[in-house]
Amino acid sequence: MARGSTRPTSRDVAQAAGVSQAAVSLVLGDKWRGRVSETTAERVREAARDLGYRPNLAARNLRLGRTRTVLLVVPALTTEFFAGVYTGAARVAAEHGFGVVLYPSPEGIGPARDPFASAQAALDGVIASSMAADALTAIRGEALPLVMLDSDPAGSLGAATVNLDIADGIRQAAEHLLSLGHRHFLHLAADVPSWTFDVRARELAARLAEVSGTSVRTARSPIHIEGAVTAAEAALSAPGPRPTAVICDDDQLAAGTYKAARRLGLRIPDDLSVTGVDDLALATAMDPELTTVHLNAELFGERGMRALLAVLEGRAPEAGDIPVQLVLRGSTAGPR
Repeated sequence: MARGSTRPTSRDVAQAAGVSQAAVSLVLGDKWRGRVSETTAERVREAARDLGYRPNLAARNLRLGRTRTVLLVVPALTTEFFAGVYTGAARVAAEHGFGVVLYPSPEGIGPARDPFASAQAALDGVIASSMAADALTAIRGEALPLVMLDSDPAGSLGAATVNLDIADGIRQAAEHLLSLGHRHFLHLAADVPSWTFDVRARELAARLAEVSGTSVRTARSPIHIEGAVTAAEAALSAPGPRPTAVICDDDQLAAGTYKAARRLGLRIPDDLSVTGVDDLALATAMDPELTTVHLNAELFGERGMRALLAVLEGRAPEAGDIPVQLVLRGSTAGPR
């Protein structure tokens, strides 16, 4: 076939690869495993690349009754974390001929308004990050497949739940500070009614309770720097033994703690050790750089999209939480 004369078809790919059109459909639809060999699949992919073949998604969607569009609902776009979740989800979606629409819910944790005249007609499924499932009723009704991210697996209304091992991240932070000799802690907690923040509070309390002589006070703050400044300054100035270490639910809360410490004449880490969660770009912009729990946002999004694809295809999604890792930097040291 003369290149550029007409749009290549699946029949052209089949002839070039020496296989049937059915085999081409299986391979390019990513349903070939167990049906054709790896060698044959690679031959089909190579022929498609050489010919510049692209599946006619519109025609295929009509046959399947699908839009091949997924909605990713996030609480907000105030940090790059949720941008990373989108990047990961969109990457996997593109590999399977799907598109992802990003929708930051105006109400944060819900309820989220339906951004379409009828989401059930416009979408194949929903991935919702860090939101209560009942906040999504207007979007998905009872029909659209739902995958929940960062949500209680025991109470999830989704067909699948994908989580980071946030409890282990808090354990790592607490154990690091305990090993340095800290016994008096401040937990600067996100003032958000969400499962993920409940997990952080419970895990921290449980870990510190295992060590005699520890104390922890809790201060709540909205997830933004100025709110954290106010909350941290008040907590660090309160009567009683001053905490020597602050465990923050989020890197933005840690940044607010830095500002509060400076206002009080406290040096980090000499007078006060600080840890965060997320490992945002902000963590290395602070001085000293922040010890924080690294969350792989892109992998989180990838796993969420793969879980939704599995649900759509009637397969069991990958099990197990995504590991997290405490990154040690200059904001922690032993108490004086």
